[in-house]
Amino acid sequence: MAISAADVNKLRQMTGAGMMDCKKALTEANGDFEAAIDILRKAGQKVAAKRADNATNEGVVLISINGDATNGKLVAVACETEPVSKVSDFVNLANGILELAVSSNAATKEELLAGKLSDGRTAEEHIIELTGKIGEKINIAAYENVTAEQVVSYIHSNNKIGVLVAFANVQGLDVQEVGKDIAMQITAMKPVALDKDGVDAATVEREIEIGKDQARQEGKPEAMLEKIAVGKLEKFYKESTLLNQQFVKDGSINIKQLLEQTQKGLTITEFKRVALA
Repeated sequence: MAISAADVNKLRQMTGAGMMDCKKALTEANGDFEAAIDILRKAGQKVAAKRADNATNEGVVLISINGDATNGKLVAVACETEPVSKVSDFVNLANGILELAVSSNAATKEELLAGKLSDGRTAEEHIIELTGKIGEKINIAAYENVTAEQVVSYIHSNNKIGVLVAFANVQGLDVQEVGKDIAMQITAMKPVALDKDGVDAATVEREIEIGKDQARQEGKPEAMLEKIAVGKLEKFYKESTLLNQQFVKDGSINIKQLLEQTQKGLTITEFKRVALA
């Protein structure tokens, strides 16, 4: 059957798909709009499957903190190229997913993907549809939901790095200022854990082996390698765990000492750093 330009435009307004894709879908569906929408969605699934292995290093990191700063939600929605990250449909979808995270209080990325946006379709369905429309892979790269006495957030100026920091024993103190300093330090210094107890065993083993290899190349005797490697591991803890890192703004103290100076007993229970790169 003949497909009018008005019908093509109507389907385009309904779905946001390109004119030629809309015409093709309507032709295949014999003018049935619901069937044409299904065809466009299936096309999105095909594109998503085809591009499943593609890297998604661009996108946007968004954060929402509740009114009393006891909860923070971070969503990283990723795509393949920078131009797509600036397209209004992509930005609107990312904001919609963040709103869904807030309204649903989803505990995991899987729950968030299964959650329904305002039109009744899931976040995952919206992502697949936009994948088909834009033609490149889109996904939720990360989702974090942090609750504490106070949560402080920071988003780097390029909107590709976001941090949440959870504070305990605040005793009514507003920790936003010191929290932002620490969040910015996390952004720049990339600590692997809160303290040495949080460093996983595989990382510890790798650092010890690296330390031994370095000492061996320096000509140190085999009997001394283990001791030297343990010493290097302590240096790793100092440089790579948040509470032991030197405070960037004042190298005479570490983050643990900064917290104690701010208020006795003030501490951090966890942090989340998400980067699209």
